[in-house]
Amino acid sequence: MVTSVPLVRFPTPVGGQNLILAAIDMGTNSLHLLVVKIDPRLPAFTIIDRDKETVRLGDCETKGNLKSEVMDRAIATLERFQQIAKSANAEQIITVATSAVREAPNGKAFLERIANELDLYVNLISGQEEAREIYLGVLSAMEFNNQPHIIIDIGGGSTELILGDSDTVRTLSSTKVGAVRLTKEFVTTDPISEDEFVYLKAYIRGFLERPITKLLANIKEGEKPRLVGTAGTIEALASINAYKKMGHIPNPLGGYQFSFEELKQLVDNLRKLPISQRLEIPGMSEKRAEIILAGALVLHEAMSLLEMESLTVCESSLREGIIVDWMLNHGLIEDRLRFQSSIRQRNTLKIAQKYQVNLDYSERVASWALYLFDQTLGLLHKWGCEERDLLWSAAILHNCGTYISHSEHHKHSYYLIRNGELLGYNQIEIEVIANLARYHRKSLCKKKHDHYQNLPRKYQQVVSQLSALLRLAVALDRRQKGAIANVTCWLNKNQRQFCLWLRPADPKDDCALELWSLEQKKEAFEKEFGLKLITNLEPAPFDKNLIPE
Repeated sequence: MVTSVPLVRFPTPVGGQNLILAAIDMGTNSLHLLVVKIDPRLPAFTIIDRDKETVRLGDCETKGNLKSEVMDRAIATLERFQQIAKSANAEQIITVATSAVREAPNGKAFLERIANELDLYVNLISGQEEAREIYLGVLSAMEFNNQPHIIIDIGGGSTELILGDSDTVRTLSSTKVGAVRLTKEFVTTDPISEDEFVYLKAYIRGFLERPITKLLANIKEGEKPRLVGTAGTIEALASINAYKKMGHIPNPLGGYQFSFEELKQLVDNLRKLPISQRLEIPGMSEKRAEIILAGALVLHEAMSLLEMESLTVCESSLREGIIVDWMLNHGLIEDRLRFQSSIRQRNTLKIAQKYQVNLDYSERVASWALYLFDQTLGLLHKWGCEERDLLWSAAILHNCGTYISHSEHHKHSYYLIRNGELLGYNQIEIEVIANLARYHRKSLCKKKHDHYQNLPRKYQQVVSQLSALLRLAVALDRRQKGAIANVTCWLNKNQRQFCLWLRPADPKDDCALELWSLEQKKEAFEKEFGLKLITNLEPAPFDKNLIPE
């Protein structure tokens, strides 16, 4: 990594105190700001502010120098970003510049001007370093499950390709094909002519072949990596595709998938339209319309060479990677594997902490929920690890709605989970977690409820069955004091009964409130599984394996 001026680093936070940090990404097309609060105890960060300005640093002079008016616009934007960060009490602003500044003959002079005028020190990072930090950003937001993933980030001046898994990066590459660069150098017609289109496509393919060949050579036999896409071009393509298919853009967009065939159709459509008509496409932003075709072609050729049939969107990228890298450098994360392996858990606990959830209580409920899940697996349901994970998160967060009000708090829990930054889960999974929390009490799952009806059919069943288990788990700790020490359960098929034998933590405790709560909450379980729930408070006097079915 080459820097124009030294980066001032702050000492590691002590005493488990939170720290406000800001990251600025000076990209070829846009400047981005991210302000986060870091909790070193989890460790995790929460986004508290973000901003973006399309500056077009890549719109250079003939000799490649940054234009004077563009530099002025960038400095004005950086000054505004500084004010936002300072108003949020950010203790440090980490700023990086990528390909446009890296390649411009006057790039270093521009960074010195920023330092002199704004007292802001900018890291000029290499393409490899950019790719590494993009990997960290994606790693912080997606569950890799120890499987290889290919990450593609199409920027204004370059495209980064990364092959990595939960443990390490296998290949990193940065190639000089970006949406702004390609549009400026090769597109002079509107709509693009056939000759320019064919040449642009061949040019992109020529640049991508070598890094993709290297990447593919590092995929082991039998592995089938998933393709993940980040940054503005891919988010724009996903938004257009989503609007066409669903009539709206998902929020969050992370986790949304579209196919290679859908991308081919979009490219064929874009190439026929002048910029004025592209602006009319739902989901297309005004400042993206001019460069979208070149960016789409980069993705098209990459997916073709990689022989990928679909792409999954990730909204975290370089900016988030800057934050993760800072945390790694300051000892807040021991290693990438530890950070990756607990993404979902950390972010669930982060939200629980944010909304002042009683973690001792919610962890007991989660423990009972998972126990019931495991005991009924293969008997009452066939769900796997993925659904078990969703149940755990819902159990931890089921009561978070009391942060707003105890009255109707199950509905408030749905809202907070649905609109929180629950990283590591896709949109449908977040909906499932929110619905599970919504149905932990009061009304049963009903078709007339839009948030339930809009779930795919499979996930409606997940919610209806697992919420029934969650209700029982909540009842088992009705007084929120751990009154039940042990539960023995078994299925009596002949009499269509499911039996729960409860053993109290205190032999003198009759656990009347827990038994009453189980009676009140058993309706969902009995309706869903077609069984009568039988409960009793005494040690199981026999081996449940000997009970005839």
